[in-house]
Amino acid sequence: MAGRMRADRDVGWSCACLHDNIGTMRRTMLPDILRPGLRIVFCGTAAGAKSAQMGAYYGGPGNQFWPTLHQVGLTRRQLQPSEYPELLDYGIGLTDVCKTQAGADHTLAGGGFDTQRLVALLEQHQPRTLAFNGKKAAEIVLERSVTYGPQPERVTGARVFVLPSTSGAARGYWDMRPWRELAAATALVS
Repeated sequence: MAGRMRADRDVGWSCACLHDNIGTMRRTMLPDILRPGLRIVFCGTAAGAKSAQMGAYYGGPGNQFWPTLHQVGLTRRQLQPSEYPELLDYGIGLTDVCKTQAGADHTLAGGGFDTQRLVALLEQHQPRTLAFNGKKAAEIVLERSVTYGPQPERVTGARVFVLPSTSGAARGYWDMRPWRELAAATALVS
């Protein structure tokens, strides 16, 4: 990230202000959890309303992200949403395509999607795998329709997976198999 980040809690959401190199200030719902060389970076569309309110990734009551990470073997124990910074200890990072809005995918205005920002972060941190938590984020970044599982292209050198969304609102599309495939594929390169 080119800018500086400072905490800003005056709006009642967990926000940070990002200052880019030309002095423009943008609000971001949740901070990126990234460092160079991660084995996986999970990318969602945007923080859900409950997650933004809590200040923690995947914090909605029906979200299956944290149990799924543990069930497929990506974490040794089931972490709580508030423990999201600990994912770095497992070689896992978190970000979203939209860092200026929160809510369900269908409520987000398209102007908040920032694929250039995401690509710059990936270029800077060079993760081995980029895993989209849900089709919408993947379709925004890849600019095409997608299916679940590994994708043919790479993004800044990272292998790409598209996973069923862990959101409780997407329960009808849930399938653990692509998550298991991701875990197996990333274990081979760990």
